[in-house]
Amino acid sequence: MSENESDNEGGFKEKISGLGQKVIGEIETIGGVLTGDPNTQAEGEFNVEVGDIREELEETVDDEK
Repeated sequence: MSENESDNEGGFKEKISGLGQKVIGEIETIGGVLTGDPNTQAEGEFNVEVGDIREELEETVDDEK
């Protein structure tokens, strides 16, 4: 595997982690709504926001390279 391939693979993994954070957040939000637990719902919303921020940061880092 060349150096460029490993860089591309790492970027792909990072983008999946940002997306994964958002998916987990959405699931927690839905779970909080269904169970009536405002803490779980708030945590889910927080995780969605963190996922958005991670994706933005990853795009910024990729643009700087």
